[in-house]
Amino acid sequence: MEIKRDLMDSLLRTKQTLFTFKEVNLISGSSSTPALLRRKISYYVKKGQLHSLRKGIYSKDKKYDKLELANRIYTPSYISFETVLSRAGVILKKFGPIYIASYLAREISIDDQVYVFRKISNEILTNVKDFTGIENKGTYSIATPERAFLDVVYLNTDYTFDNLSALDWEKVFEILPIYQNKQMEARVKKYYEYFQSSE
Repeated sequence: MEIKRDLMDSLLRTKQTLFTFKEVNLISGSSSTPALLRRKISYYVKKGQLHSLRKGIYSKDKKYDKLELANRIYTPSYISFETVLSRAGVILKKFGPIYIASYLAREISIDDQVYVFRKISNEILTNVKDFTGIENKGTYSIATPERAFLDVVYLNTDYTFDNLSALDWEKVFEILPIYQNKQMEARVKKYYEYFQSSE
């Protein structure tokens, strides 16, 4: 039982609200075999001290950070699209689902929260040199409003935005080259011209 207590103490001391199986192994510093570690985790899940959210993902309690979970289900990924734009006031409608840029397209529901993964090019998603417009919040990554705007334009040929003045257009044009898409560049310029004409 001492080993179990040490494992829980290690997990409770971290800032993370969620853990993958690999992270539990690293945090615990355990030399246990994967099978033994799984049994330890299963013990805590049965006791209600850990919660199994999805295969290989666990939370300390039910008050876990849903943005953190969104970023953990599939990696690499980052929070983007309408989730960011509605918070920034670029889109006035509030959205229930959390939207994530990822390497695949999926829709998943966990604890009554819908997570919508939208596929973007691997070159854009994993370009380590140009993570411009993505903020690391410690336990998850999230796009700036400018990056989220460009992600939406990247996947949509025609989209209605409510408040383009909420964007820093200098940042928009700074990030735009990573998409390497001439048609998208033309669409962004049209949005910018519309923004200028409405000022």
